[in-house]
Amino acid sequence: MKRRDFIKHTAVGAAGISMLGLPFSAAAAREGIKLTILHTNDQHSRIDPFPDDGRRYGGMGGMARRATLIDSIRQQEPNVLLLDSGDIWQGTPYFNFFEGELEYKLMTQMKYDAATLGNHDFDIGLEGLQKQLPLAGFPFLTANYDFSKTILKNRFQPYKAFEKQGIRIGIFGLGIELEGLVSKKMYGETIYLDPVEKAREMVQALREKEKCHLVVCLSHLGYSYNTEKIDDRKLAQQVSGIDLILGGHTHTFLEKPEVLRHENGHETMINQVGWSGLFLGRVDFIFNRKSKRSTVINTAALPVDNPVLTS
Repeated sequence: MKRRDFIKHTAVGAAGISMLGLPFSAAAAREGIKLTILHTNDQHSRIDPFPDDGRRYGGMGGMARRATLIDSIRQQEPNVLLLDSGDIWQGTPYFNFFEGELEYKLMTQMKYDAATLGNHDFDIGLEGLQKQLPLAGFPFLTANYDFSKTILKNRFQPYKAFEKQGIRIGIFGLGIELEGLVSKKMYGETIYLDPVEKAREMVQALREKEKCHLVVCLSHLGYSYNTEKIDDRKLAQQVSGIDLILGGHTHTFLEKPEVLRHENGHETMINQVGWSGLFLGRVDFIFNRKSKRSTVINTAALPVDNPVLTS
């Protein structure tokens, strides 16, 4: 993959994907409320760009460049949410020396709104996670890890509802099974709960209790497996009511999001943008001011590169 070739703008147009079955006219799109969701996954402590020495992805990435790109989008768009799908830690000497401190501080400066936990976020154990959590100025959302028997009891929320111009966006997190993937001593008495069951509970709570117009899952389950192991595609097929799944773990580059339609007509979009902060995912929604129903009008994987900033 060449450095600049991956950018894909898949503007689906005024009559594009309707998350609740109501296509928009161009006039309705202009008159609606726009929401921009930006997302990352599997950052793996990539603070600096990859060395520009001829290697694959040379010169790409870097948190400072990502921050500049995010700031440029925020200057253009009125309603932005910035989200991460886990594995923030592990992969460069920055993590070995500073144990996650830099990652959390820089993400806080970038004003991340929420993240979920990946398996590598347990790499310095529950004690290490407890130590660094106060540095994160954003919530970690996880619905299917039960920490009640650990030192992290009551430190995580299953979901959070955000509001932008009267539009309520519900976000919840799901993590991969840790047994066999992470050393037992690192996660201790953390209990893994069925992600499908918890996702159904989250959809019900966010739709009925929180009155959310859009439901987003931050998933670290992985995009797709050729086994019975739960993944984002199986989750989308088995749980109706999720509008957008932002995935991680498998380091999958999706040139454009996948959309799965349920028998009841509801559509679930799945997206994932690789690893190490090489790309910033973007999904733009338009909400009808009266009905609050949403339509996706644009998706993109924006390369974190220099000097070109793409919005």
